[in-house]
Amino acid sequence: MSPRTSAAVSHERANIPAETRTAGRLLSLGQAELTLLGRNKTVLYTSLIIPIAMAFAMKQAVGSMNLAGTGLSLETVLLPATLGYVLLFAVYSSLTGAYVARREELVLKRLRTGELRDLEILAGTALPSVLLGLAQCALLVVLGSPALGTGLPGAPHLLIAGVVLGMVAVVGAAAASSAFAKSTEAAQLTVLPFMMLSMAGSGMLVPLDVLPEHVAGFLEFLPLSPTMELIRAGWTGGGDVQETLGQLVIGLAWAGLALFAVQRWFRWEPRR
Repeated sequence: MSPRTSAAVSHERANIPAETRTAGRLLSLGQAELTLLGRNKTVLYTSLIIPIAMAFAMKQAVGSMNLAGTGLSLETVLLPATLGYVLLFAVYSSLTGAYVARREELVLKRLRTGELRDLEILAGTALPSVLLGLAQCALLVVLGSPALGTGLPGAPHLLIAGVVLGMVAVVGAAAASSAFAKSTEAAQLTVLPFMMLSMAGSGMLVPLDVLPEHVAGFLEFLPLSPTMELIRAGWTGGGDVQETLGQLVIGLAWAGLALFAVQRWFRWEPRR
């Protein structure tokens, strides 16, 4: 390339708004990650099949719960729980493995030597998993609500707030968790504590409304408890404004802690 041509290209790049350049870089990285995701049949199976299978598996257990006086039904327990499983399996678990794989393959290290900023690398890597998770949640709401007889959410703003907060929390948790996995195989074990704690204590397997008040009062401070309460409130209408604000504050606090953990502990180079 001649000096004149090179100068012209540089001039054209300088005239492109920074937001456009950032969006282009994110899109390119996201497309590359989407291609890799499509080739990984195990991750696709975990992301697409496991959440639905978990919902069917817990149907009988939920049917035996005493939901009298809670304002809940079999349907308003199962459907929000399925959205929670999507966050855990389609986003958190698969993304943790992706971060570890890219790190161990030196992809993250090479990306940092180019124009991409750290936040763009993390966001671009997460983009396919996040979009897949959002698409699954949307399909479950649109198709699952009529199928289960719950009707569409009466308070969609609470549902959307819960999904967004949960998405930020699990993406941050995935990036932070990847720091503790030495390999992609180890990542499958690294994600288990957060997943088991969230399923058992955040109202997915057992709604907090069914538990004793002092136990529920403790569990509502877990990372995904506000997410599950807000998602479920999308159908039930939720409690008073003060209760909803409390859930939002707890969710935002966990999202902030997750982002701090990423800045503090995320690893860009292979673990030795």
